[in-house]
Amino acid sequence: MPHELTEVKIRTLTKPPHAPAEELSADLCIVGAGIAGISAALTAAKLGRRVVIVDALPVLGGQCANSLIGLFCGVYGNGPEYRQLTHGIFDPMFADLVQTGDVSYNYRHTITVNYDENAVGRWMETQIDRAGVIPVTGASILDVENDGGHLRAVVFATRYGLLRVSADAFIDASGDAALTWEAGLECRVPERTIWGSQQVRLENLDPEHAPPADELANRVAEKADEYGLLRRDGLAFFFPGRDTAVMNMTHVEAPLQAIEASAAQLRGKEQADRVVDFLRTEFPDAFGRATVRLYGFPGRRQTRWIAGEHQLTVDEVRTGFRFDDAVARTAWPIELHDRPEGYVWDVFDSDHVHYVPLGSITPRGAVNLLAAGRCVDGDAAALSSVRVMGPCAAMGEAAAHALDLADGSPVSEINLAELRDRIRANIGEDGTDAGKEQVLAADRR
Repeated sequence: MPHELTEVKIRTLTKPPHAPAEELSADLCIVGAGIAGISAALTAAKLGRRVVIVDALPVLGGQCANSLIGLFCGVYGNGPEYRQLTHGIFDPMFADLVQTGDVSYNYRHTITVNYDENAVGRWMETQIDRAGVIPVTGASILDVENDGGHLRAVVFATRYGLLRVSADAFIDASGDAALTWEAGLECRVPERTIWGSQQVRLENLDPEHAPPADELANRVAEKADEYGLLRRDGLAFFFPGRDTAVMNMTHVEAPLQAIEASAAQLRGKEQADRVVDFLRTEFPDAFGRATVRLYGFPGRRQTRWIAGEHQLTVDEVRTGFRFDDAVARTAWPIELHDRPEGYVWDVFDSDHVHYVPLGSITPRGAVNLLAAGRCVDGDAAALSSVRVMGPCAAMGEAAAHALDLADGSPVSEINLAELRDRIRANIGEDGTDAGKEQVLAADRR
């Protein structure tokens, strides 16, 4: 006789010829669950909105948690004052992760924040769950129902079947402007490749013998041909108190075609392996026993972005032009990776701040769609200075507030004064700061 604990009845099925899609409805649907999308989702949930956040990856966190970026950049202004320019999601995140030792602060021309990607990813997932946001992972856009610029619903393909999400408003935080593109709205691409990076986390290191940054970069430039390295410089982000480091030493293509993108991912890992061989041989005291703990998902900097109501220009970045409809600010350098062997690194003065306007996160022809993150509109150099995580999170927060204020009406009709009041902590007061924000003093050095 079959044992009752192992007797499982089964059925034999075939897929119906017209299987209906699962249905979800929401006040706000966000496509992309990186720092911009997560920031938008948590903001909208706090405003009492029903939020669905969808990502093509099988996990939340986007590049922030899964591409081993290693540093939060663009959150703080330049030294010696180091003003905090973006608050929002970072205030509770940093406070929590300081307690567990999963972030640390680097004081150089600005403050960058080392972080443990696993801890940040779990923090995001926990916050999304607590906020009541509905997450959908492993879902790619199949179709967009666009009614004259008013998006009604998006159909996603998943391994489980189709999912249709209808919503009153949408945010494109996909990084590649996937929602805007599939909606049939105008997008922009650069005339030449903006290179991405295949980063790796190494372990079994000896941080006491870590080479200075300039020595590492000079040795790469000298030995790149010998080791078959495409990029002629690079950085090592050692995590204080641990024998690990994230290596940012590769340049890889970031295609928008499926077959070529898959091939580029393999080429990126090959470049990363060459980097490890270089490090073990050239710096044996620090890296002689190094092993790869983790290959990050391919890092993509600038691929395809929206054509917005306003295209941010490099002149507006350099002059720190203050827009009436500013939604985010940063002091991050122009960091344009448009050459395989190197990149532009143009640092600003100590008191410099530049801004992103609402017009640059508003796709042309859209009624109830905003963008956030690295797919907002700017010329290539301008975008290179605002696509880092500080301003990206601020854009997500601002997009959620703007759509909440619109409440089904066109975003173009919202009261900008009300929006400014809501996001004051992230844009300052009349080009300055509402009070002097204090830098977290934890482990300052």
